[in-house]
Amino acid sequence: MVDAFVMVKTGAGRSESVVAEIRDLEGVSEAHVVAGDYDIMAEITAEEVYDVLQTASSAIQDLDGVTGTRTYIALD
Repeated sequence: MVDAFVMVKTGAGRSESVVAEIRDLEGVSEAHVVAGDYDIMAEITAEEVYDVLQTASSAIQDLDGVTGTRTYIALD
């Protein structure tokens, strides 16, 4: 199993609607609106790194209101 954390930036006032959509994506185990440089933090669990990248780069980045992402793969 591969665990990853995806930090998401959204447009102004879009965090609540975007986090709701992210929570519904396959592989997303948790997603929260957070304070700081990013607006949302999502945890993804998948069988392979490729599956994490599909969720992060295709599914999340394609959501309306997402302006940027950064993905961190857990090493432990």
